[in-house]
Amino acid sequence: MNKLLTAIAAACVFSAPAWAAEQTVTLAVPGMTCGVCPITVHKALTAVPGVEKVSVNEMKKDAVVTFDNAKTNVKTLIKATADAGYPSTVVQ
Repeated sequence: MNKLLTAIAAACVFSAPAWAAEQTVTLAVPGMTCGVCPITVHKALTAVPGVEKVSVNEMKKDAVVTFDNAKTNVKTLIKATADAGYPSTVVQ
């Protein structure tokens, strides 16, 4: 019984991603000039696997993205907006 519990505990520890962490990045998206632009940017970012939350602000021309860094990265998010026709950069 003791060996079984040890094996189950070890399986739980090693099956979860050890280095996964939620991250948030703000992307400047200067090309948003109309009411449809934020919708397009939002759709492009939410389609990226690992993205958990997206908030696009047309007035500020930015997008705040919360994502799982074990599933995606900032480079992929920037590529998603560029592929949708809205090049973006990280706000420092």
